[in-house]
Amino acid sequence: MAELINRPEYLEQLVQNKDVDLVKIVTGIRRCGKSSLLDLFHQYLSNTGVAETNILHMNMESLRYRTLSDYLAFYDYVSERIPKSGKTYLIFDELQAVEHWEKAIESFRLDFDVDIYITGSNAYLLSTEFSTLLSGRYVEVRMLPLSFKEFLAFYEFESSVSLEEKFQRYLQFGGMPVLREYHFNEARSNQALEGIYSTVVLRDILQRNSQTDQEILQKIMLFLCSNIGSISSPNSIGNVLSNEGDIRTGKGKNVAGKTVEKYISMLRSAFVFYSVGRYDVKGKQFLKTLGKNYIVDMGFRNMLLGYRDADRGHIIENIVFLELIRRDYRVYIGKVGETEVDFVAEKPNDKLYIQVTESMQSPETRERELRPLRMIPDNYEKIILSMDRSYINSYDGIKSLYLIDWLLS
Repeated sequence: MAELINRPEYLEQLVQNKDVDLVKIVTGIRRCGKSSLLDLFHQYLSNTGVAETNILHMNMESLRYRTLSDYLAFYDYVSERIPKSGKTYLIFDELQAVEHWEKAIESFRLDFDVDIYITGSNAYLLSTEFSTLLSGRYVEVRMLPLSFKEFLAFYEFESSVSLEEKFQRYLQFGGMPVLREYHFNEARSNQALEGIYSTVVLRDILQRNSQTDQEILQKIMLFLCSNIGSISSPNSIGNVLSNEGDIRTGKGKNVAGKTVEKYISMLRSAFVFYSVGRYDVKGKQFLKTLGKNYIVDMGFRNMLLGYRDADRGHIIENIVFLELIRRDYRVYIGKVGETEVDFVAEKPNDKLYIQVTESMQSPETRERELRPLRMIPDNYEKIILSMDRSYINSYDGIKSLYLIDWLLS
């Protein structure tokens, strides 16, 4: 077995929830490290004295379990293997392969002394039937590809490589753990990402949505990749694609908008994209129209579009978005009067306002980035993140931070 790469923040979440009577569900895009996390947790259980007979660990996409595709067969198979005494840890990988798996899981909880951990590569796993059946009885651990901090721990660099160069590689290759094997070989890395991307599209999207047109899905994907961090609505995307003749519209233009919305929601369900809504900071209300879409990992975007340095502003904005999610914030785009704040990030007892910009050097940019933050009437922390290593670290109480320092803080 390949050496396991530790992801302590995620492992810690599982350990903290161990033996709590909730089903632990690890979600995230394929190959972001969910199976390795379960392997690490298995190791942790063994190291803390749990007998192997009391750990049942199955990857449901393995052909070994091909006959367990429905919940009854799955239930019978597992039940026969649960020891009579002591608590048993049930670890199921890629459980979406079992139809109505939630009925079996609920039954294990009722019938045996078990603690249950599962992973899945699409959000249908948490779809309505499931949520109804297990409502309030599960905890979701959302897994993302590597953060920049993890990326630095994960790869070995020559001592001559500067922190900026490492960050540049992170922007280019992204954080999918599997790429470590290719040592930044661009062609091999792109092949690996293409393989993951095809699997996501074929297994987690097309298989579940039989009416899907793969070509349209690909066009929408490319559109979203090219317009990361731009405000758009399904209708406006639909109109662009209709004008290019890609989506046949009926008499009304709306068909396109609805189609686009459906496809974006499929990409969201496979954890490829995250959609972020807008929030009116002064009126304190959510706005129904227009949002932004961010991709789960820069590697995919660069694999599909080619890496262009010209987009660095949007790329770093995307990276900040993912980092806020990793830090457990709920994230919105802020509307302040006629201007925008890149991110309003909230926790139950904390709020941040963040602007992201490549550079604050020019007075015009500085003014543009500071203005919305100055207009916000409350006293929560306001931050500008940029690629400047500047000696000025505050403008009238608005913090100015070097993005890399913030990512590593």
